[in-house]
Amino acid sequence: MHLNEAKVTHRQKAWHVDFFGDAGEQLTVRLPEAAALSEEDAIDRAREMMVQLTPFGTRGGEPSLNRYDSLSNGNFDDDQPPFGVKH
Repeated sequence: MHLNEAKVTHRQKAWHVDFFGDAGEQLTVRLPEAAALSEEDAIDRAREMMVQLTPFGTRGGEPSLNRYDSLSNGNFDDDQPPFGVKH
């Protein structure tokens, strides 16, 4: 998703941060009111939350094969075949 725009609204004692992608994608992050003091803070906090989530959901929901794999989001160790390849 390539982000084009972010829109922030404050309603029901919460921040709603909508991110819009160039292919029509939309992602909404809902933050408690206390999580941000301004719209800019809400966008920053929502981005932080998305970054924290990126290690999850890789490898089809399976855990990383090793520490390098978890940090690189891919397995490039010479001693192991690529994910999903069986010999």
